[in-house]
Amino acid sequence: MTPFVIIGICGVGVLLLSLLLDGILDLDGLAGDWFSTAALGGFVSALGFGGAIAQGAGAPQLVATGIGAGAGLLVGWFCAWLTRLVRSGATDETPTTRDVVGWDAQVVSAIPEGGYGAITVRRGGHTFRFNAQAERALPGHRGARHRRALTDRRDGRRDVRRPP
Repeated sequence: MTPFVIIGICGVGVLLLSLLLDGILDLDGLAGDWFSTAALGGFVSALGFGGAIAQGAGAPQLVATGIGAGAGLLVGWFCAWLTRLVRSGATDETPTTRDVVGWDAQVVSAIPEGGYGAITVRRGGHTFRFNAQAERALPGHRGARHRRALTDRRDGRRDVRRPP
């Protein structure tokens, strides 16, 4: 049982190196994510700890090694899948004032005719609050549509008519 625990601890060490060194030790020439340090560390740690658990439950050495290898393959596959998912994830840029043109907004404070009020636009988890002008007076707490950006701080708004 002790050799399996030592193997498991070594696998956890490889996982920690993978986390700290951020893929510097990855073998990109050999099937990319399958031989990443995260996948390798996951395989080795699951092999060690899975084998130790099986041997502690009374399984002979050869059976415990097979169980550990099966657990290692499963965890290694999961680590490779997770690594691939993280690396290929989209990284959207932070939306700007011009990106929210055409989106629905909520009038926060009333917008008098010829004056300014405040509106809120929500997009992609970001909340924007703008000073706004409207073609006609808009009461607070109603929907509006972002029509155009006048400047970085002022936006044109149009009343949105919702069906009854």
